[in-house]
Amino acid sequence: MRDNSRIVITDKVFGYVLLMPALSVFCLIILYPLLNSVFMSFTDWSLLRRDWNFIYFDNYVRILNDPNFFQVLTNTLIFVAGSVLLPATLGLIWAVTLNEKFRFSELLRGVTLVNWIIPSTCIGFLWMWIFNGEYGVLNGYLRAVGLIDENINFLGQTQTAMMVVILARTWQLLPWYMAFIIGGLQGVSTEQTEAARIDGANNWGVFRFVVFPELLPVLSLVLMLGTISALQHFDLIWVMTSGGPARATTTLAIEVYRNAFSNWNLGLAASVGVIWILVLVFASYFYIRRNMRDVD
Repeated sequence: MRDNSRIVITDKVFGYVLLMPALSVFCLIILYPLLNSVFMSFTDWSLLRRDWNFIYFDNYVRILNDPNFFQVLTNTLIFVAGSVLLPATLGLIWAVTLNEKFRFSELLRGVTLVNWIIPSTCIGFLWMWIFNGEYGVLNGYLRAVGLIDENINFLGQTQTAMMVVILARTWQLLPWYMAFIIGGLQGVSTEQTEAARIDGANNWGVFRFVVFPELLPVLSLVLMLGTISALQHFDLIWVMTSGGPARATTTLAIEVYRNAFSNWNLGLAASVGVIWILVLVFASYFYIRRNMRDVD
């Protein structure tokens, strides 16, 4: 006898079957560590001992009562603002320049993209060499032209350390912004720019009233993605300053690492991490909301 019974799989069930591998990876790599971090934030978990206890909101109270934590938040906001606005502005200027068809413009695009593929660690060492207080290239140049008599320890002063880190991050990110903005410029209608010139608009008028409005969707996208990336950034700051001097460049990412692997206090590190996640969620909300609006 032949069994003619069949297993009927509906489209809905088949969709769940296709979803399961990705969902399993998501739960294993993202959801479980996230929930475990939230759980650890309510404990006194430490790498120095085997037992732990629930302390509920004590870690959060300790963080909010620590005056250094508000400095960390301020440093994070300064780093995010500087490492997003500065490379975005320079990337916009450079993209508009390279979008003009002139000799070697394609070569300059390729050269500009080189530092995007260099690892952050290498970029950190490069800029440490430039701004080194003893044998740095910048100090050597300033002394050669007579602008200074003694070397300046740029990375060792609270007034200049964050500026140097932002400059290094700007040098790293400028190609990324340039590439996105050039892609947006390719979509600007040439008919509109030609019509504006016929109406008597100069270069600034064409950019302000024709090109810039067309670029706004691209600019808002890269600014939001850049903000989310800056909130998570760790390696360049750690290589260049390790959060110093005097916590002048300590951001939320550095604070989590320091509490976990310098002070061995995983519970406190998890609490800072949860606050860090809330800040990221706040920034990501606008990105997701914008994408959903575009879909609608």
